[in-house]
Amino acid sequence: MEKIGFIGTGVMGASMVQHLLRGGYDVIVYNRTKEKAMALVEKGAVWANTPQELAEQASVIMTMVGYPHDVEQLYIGDNGILTHAQPGSICIDFTTSTPTLAENLYKQAKEKNIHMLDAPVSGGDIGAREAKLAIMVGGDAEVFERILPLLQLLGTNIVLQGEAGSGQHTKMCNQIAIASNMIGVCEAIAYAKQAGLSPEQVLKSISTGAAGSWSLSNLAPRMMKGDFAPGFYIKHFIKDMKIALEEAERMNLSLPGLAMAKAMYEELAARGKENDGTQALYTTYIQR
Repeated sequence: MEKIGFIGTGVMGASMVQHLLRGGYDVIVYNRTKEKAMALVEKGAVWANTPQELAEQASVIMTMVGYPHDVEQLYIGDNGILTHAQPGSICIDFTTSTPTLAENLYKQAKEKNIHMLDAPVSGGDIGAREAKLAIMVGGDAEVFERILPLLQLLGTNIVLQGEAGSGQHTKMCNQIAIASNMIGVCEAIAYAKQAGLSPEQVLKSISTGAAGSWSLSNLAPRMMKGDFAPGFYIKHFIKDMKIALEEAERMNLSLPGLAMAKAMYEELAARGKENDGTQALYTTYIQR
């Protein structure tokens, strides 16, 4: 069996590692904050002191970090994964990053006889915990087919979108759809409350009809309980929206709905809520 290295054991990464361990795989882990990985070590994962040490030992290297610059720092340079990984190994970056960086990493990996897939995910902490992530993959078809059994331990909707960078472009589509939808979910719950209705009863009626969405079913209940703990950080969502707007501008495409959502989330971040979950957008309405 493949020996897997996993870098980034945060809100989603920790659950993903647990699924790999349950699948019977040897998993080596690294995280910038060691304490966050110790629970996984207690469950059978092996700690690596550096990303380089991990890369030298693993035949499949998975990364799930915060920002494109984190991805670039991990993979490129003398201390990068692509310098230390074994020829023939497979690297899978689950981070939501830029299509341009994904294409660049693919090219650099290929020069070293290393396979590279960009595979951003959607589903938040719930999807990661229940192994029901949507995984959007860019890269070579034969590498995708080889690694698919591993990905099936992590998600249920796994699609090869095309060549390198296609996974990241698809994730941008996902984030664009979520951004405007989240505004609609917040406004629907705020309207129900202002009209004197029971938001819980309203949710029973509208969540299974034409208004239904993942955010409505999974995040609206959290909003109503005042639970704004992160399944997905606001600061990371802002990063994703910036990438999407930059890519859209490059393609000469105007996305006014996304621009409005980004401005609203940036206002929340300015109020110190960047580490809350995306459902904290609801506080914009209950504080008016």
